[in-house]
Amino acid sequence: MFRRSRELGPALLVPFAWTFVIAAHLGVVIPRTLFIAHVVMTVLLAGFAVTGRVDMREGVLRVWWRIIAVGVFVTLAGVFSFRIDAATLVLSAIALGGWMLLPAAGFVYTGRQVAGGGWIYFSAAAACLVGASLYTIGLFEAVLPLWLAGLVCVGIGQTVGILDAVLRY
Repeated sequence: MFRRSRELGPALLVPFAWTFVIAAHLGVVIPRTLFIAHVVMTVLLAGFAVTGRVDMREGVLRVWWRIIAVGVFVTLAGVFSFRIDAATLVLSAIALGGWMLLPAAGFVYTGRQVAGGGWIYFSAAAACLVGASLYTIGLFEAVLPLWLAGLVCVGIGQTVGILDAVLRY
């Protein structure tokens, strides 16, 4: 059962995480809840990296294991963003930007390696990059629809990519 949870969990956690990020940006989630979510995700990612290491030593899975391992530290930046006032903006940018862009690299690599469905992974990578761009432009221009569209774009792209991986492989 643990192995099955490890295989299927990301298909549930990825859309949940991006929905949570959108809710936080809209002010629906208070900072303390967001801090707790970062701690929980750090623990889940670290646990996944440790328990999945044996099964993720080669091929595409090795790249995704590395993304998860780096993601532990990216998510830790988010944790510390709530505790280090002087570095809040930088650490938050590392956490959010990291989770927008790390999977994009994984999707590009996956798209190049798989026999079928490569277009899905390239599309997921494009959605991450377009979403990150929209989010950044929206923040700097203070245009709510743009940054919101960016988050939705990243969330949908990553959800489609992970769902395909779970269902296909």
